Amino acid sequence: MYTSTTGGFRTLRIKKDLHQEKKWKFSQLLEDPFVRERWEKVRKYFFLRESTFDMTNRCNLRCDGCYYYEGVKPLARENRDPEAWRKLMTAEKERGITYVVLAGAEPSLVPELLSVCYEEIPRGCIASNGFIRIPESIGYNIHISVWGNDDTSVRVRQARNLLKTQIENYRGDPRAVFVYTFTKENIEEAYSVVETLASYDCRVTFNIFSSPVGYQGTLRHDRKSLSRVREVMMDLLHRYPRHVLFSCYSAVAHTHPLGLHALFCCTYPRRNSSTDIGLGRSFRQYRTDLTWDRNAACCVPDTDCDDCRHYASGSAVVTSRLYRHVTDPLTFRSWLDYVDTYLAVWVRGYEKGENLCDELIAPPGFEL
Repeated sequence: MYTSTTGGFRTLRIKKDLHQEKKWKFSQLLEDPFVRERWEKVRKYFFLRESTFDMTNRCNLRCDGCYYYEGVKPLARENRDPEAWRKLMTAEKERGITYVVLAGAEPSLVPELLSVCYEEIPRGCIASNGFIRIPESIGYNIHISVWGNDDTSVRVRQARNLLKTQIENYRGDPRAVFVYTFTKENIEEAYSVVETLASYDCRVTFNIFSSPVGYQGTLRHDRKSLSRVREVMMDLLHRYPRHVLFSCYSAVAHTHPLGLHALFCCTYPRRNSSTDIGLGRSFRQYRTDLTWDRNAACCVPDTDCDDCRHYASGSAVVTSRLYRHVTDPLTFRSWLDYVDTYLAVWVRGYEKGENLCDELIAPPGFEL
């Protein structure tokens, strides 16, 4: 084994013959002090248990391919009573929920409800289009959705100067993570957008457009576009290591021709009938009327499961498959990089470390 530093990443390499032939015990995978340190760092957060919540069925934008306005979710009556939300959060906390994802349509439209949630369960994240600034008193991480440059935002999201507005609202805000969603049409735009975000010292991570059920638009990926997205992700990761929160294995898992369910078997109730352990037992996805349906419960409801490569899905689906990734040092380190990335994106105050592996490692049981 030897170490090298390339493009700002500390890379741990294993001789190929050992990587391919040796059967590794978990204790052996932890013998390297850098690997053990990373394992001890991420395992402290294994207590996180999430539920997600649609805070409102209103939005100030209308985006092509928006999953929220598919299915019956937007038909639910809005409950705008702060005390009803407080009661729900208290009940979720008693169920063992330690982390909340607040989405919508657009949660920035109901800051009074966001405040109640934060008061009761202080770990969480808000998914926002960034058009309206969320008050600083709400200390969740804020994921700001970016779908391309401002020209693309006009065409796809019917919003002018959106990136400029997002940066003005959240530049210098430690809560903010800009989430660039790669569609089939905006791949090359990522270069100028990430360059702009980095110039304002904004953090950014990557997402893959995942088609809603029945979507027939032009944003859906194919094998060729996914391959190009992977190349661009890797290039940007090496160009902007201080600002891009990502890893090589994140790129592999989310741009593979097979979706996350086919690769890892989705753990959310919608595709997981088990109620014994994990997300199948604990996860709920609440609508704006504070009800939930187990048969529809996943982190991005009404997404086509076969096309799901969503970063939010992977944060649970990939990280929950530790046992599949303890086969050899490179695979394990890739998984650790993925978990380290997920925590940096989703958990306030968690700082991402240098990636332990800068090689493209296939998901266990599959080829690149």
